[in-house]
Amino acid sequence: MTSRTTPRRTVLLATAALTTATAATTTGCGSDDGGGGGTESSAPASAEPSSAPGTAGGTPLTATSEIPVGGGTVFKDRKVVVTQPTEGEFKAFSAVCTHQGCLVDKVADGTIDCPCHGSKYRIADGSVAAGPAPRPLPAEEITVSGGTITLA
Repeated sequence: MTSRTTPRRTVLLATAALTTATAATTTGCGSDDGGGGGTESSAPASAEPSSAPGTAGGTPLTATSEIPVGGGTVFKDRKVVVTQPTEGEFKAFSAVCTHQGCLVDKVADGTIDCPCHGSKYRIADGSVAAGPAPRPLPAEEITVSGGTITLA
């Protein structure tokens, strides 16, 4: 009988791929019991205008003029929602509902709304305005510079 060993590099790469796949699968998944089914960002929810022209490593999302005061815009392809609760104050949150991982689809009447089960989140801080969502939307980091909103 011949013994065959797997190279260490193959095992490490397979382990890294599995870990990444598992993290991607569980991100944004919530549970009805309020337990820690999702991920939360400790990044600041708002961004003050920056004097630096552009942000290194960031991805431009939109112009500040495209985000209505008292409302917001959902960027489904980026899984982020940007709001402007008061003039000149911009916030960003994950667009993944903390209830069962659906994407929110609109911002209306001061809330970010999920079409799947009716959860609503406040545009000012992402907190739950109406359930069944068990947790607020996690904040996303953005910068505002020269009239452009950039996802960090």
